[in-house]
Amino acid sequence: MSPCELAVGVGLRPGTAADLIVAAVREVLGDGVIRRLATIDRRVGEPGFVEAAARLGAEAVGFSAVELGAVSVPNPSGRVSEALGVGSVAEAAAVLASGGGDLAFEKKVVFGIVIAAAELDF
Repeated sequence: MSPCELAVGVGLRPGTAADLIVAAVREVLGDGVIRRLATIDRRVGEPGFVEAAARLGAEAVGFSAVELGAVSVPNPSGRVSEALGVGSVAEAAAVLASGGGDLAFEKKVVFGIVIAAAELDF
């Protein structure tokens, strides 16, 4: 059986280093095959995020607050809602980047970075 391919949603602060993002992803997902690394559109161009996606061999994807806000997630955050106007970045971005797949990993915070993942829906 081949390993599942994942879309990984990431919630991060501006200026987060690629090393930390990659370490957080691997802490949560081990050696899982990562095809997409997704976040809110205002963070997708962050140098650390772009570099992390490249190092993971993943496509960097960004979604608007409106797109993220339209996704129902199991663990919405009041703090994220106050800061960004959406209840979720990591879980919602993972679902959207997967093409609507189910969450395989609900959000987990590692090194101050929020990680969630969904299986790609082919």
